[in-house]
Amino acid sequence: MMTSYPSAIKKVQVLLLERLAGIAPKMAPDTTSTADALATLAVSTPDMKEDVKPLFTPTRLGDYTLENRMAMAPLTRCRGLNMVPSKAAITYYTQRAYPGSLLISEGTPISQAGQGYPHVPGVYTDEQIEAWKPIVRAVKEKGTIFFMQIWHCGRVSHSDYQPDGGAPLAPSALRITKGDVYTPKGGPYPFPEPREMTKADIAEVIEQFAQGAENAVKKAGFDGVEIHGANTYLLDEFLKDETNHRTDEYGGPIENRCRFVLELVKAVVDRVGAGKTGIRFSPFTTYYDCSDSHPYGLFCYLLEELNKLNLAYVHFVEPRIQGISEAKTADSLAPFRAVWKGTFLAAGGFDREKAIKAIETEHADVIVFGRHWLANPDLPRRFQLDAPLNKYDRDTFYTHDPVKGYTDYPFLEDVEKSESTKAQD
Repeated sequence: MMTSYPSAIKKVQVLLLERLAGIAPKMAPDTTSTADALATLAVSTPDMKEDVKPLFTPTRLGDYTLENRMAMAPLTRCRGLNMVPSKAAITYYTQRAYPGSLLISEGTPISQAGQGYPHVPGVYTDEQIEAWKPIVRAVKEKGTIFFMQIWHCGRVSHSDYQPDGGAPLAPSALRITKGDVYTPKGGPYPFPEPREMTKADIAEVIEQFAQGAENAVKKAGFDGVEIHGANTYLLDEFLKDETNHRTDEYGGPIENRCRFVLELVKAVVDRVGAGKTGIRFSPFTTYYDCSDSHPYGLFCYLLEELNKLNLAYVHFVEPRIQGISEAKTADSLAPFRAVWKGTFLAAGGFDREKAIKAIETEHADVIVFGRHWLANPDLPRRFQLDAPLNKYDRDTFYTHDPVKGYTDYPFLEDVEKSESTKAQD
């Protein structure tokens, strides 16, 4: 029986009040603070700073046990020429692989029609799958848990990416009015009007996600998959009422708008297992004309349904994040954290201090880092020592150079050697 919007809100209010009041289960007795309890569990090194120990405690993630609470975010890098992972990606990912951490790959389209950015590697051809294999082997040899983020861009695409040169797919034929799209042929171009998906299209995309998950886990060797349900792409477009104007069973009330995502997640779970399946959401993103009028009711209902599947985790983007910028907001992930019964990941604007506090206060179980890990391949080690960080270069985030801004960020020991040499000179 489906839960109505008002009952979902009432339930989350009760759960949130219980968490804030301390009624929800705790990691330690009341006589011991969460921070102290975590510190006793920390996997320490002799030179680890005391304050960072909560980040280096174990936690469950589906079929796996993480040795720490740090994960690398899925980051689009546009280095996969001809949509095939490059050899440079072996270096890039292994540089950032840390024992006991979760590493999530860049968003990886599950079909040609799911593409939307230049030179983004997929997981739907034999050539792509074979190219992922040495990357996966190298990362896992370092003791890192490696998940692939599987992705369909939906209407955030262009006819140049489509196999038949047609319109991109979307829940409704609503064109993005703000922003531009780039293709291998050039750009910027205005976004075209997408084609409203038929029920046959919906079934085909669900199967493509299931097959993509199988390709990632059973063929390429990944430990699991993260379904990309965030950031205004296809799944997000179905969920939110600004982008979903359908009048059939996949549109209208919250229960209907969640149907596509729930059917898709179940198909992936059936193919690779619940303990190897996670999903990412961004309830408060509004760019690319993709927002929802009742995000709390929508995502609390969705989480209640997903709780039944025992997924490895859910991964939420903080409300302060809007695209590449941060904004002040009164919104919070706390209601979603209260509803979700499993492992909860949070991403968006975290530094060392914020991450430690987030774990100590049980805001999340695992903190996900993007830009800082991109620019600091040894980020966990730097956090252990409270060492200074490399500055990231936003101008090289999406270029196609296999070295600059990709594999040339220095490790802490390289920085220290360089500074020592300069001092001697």
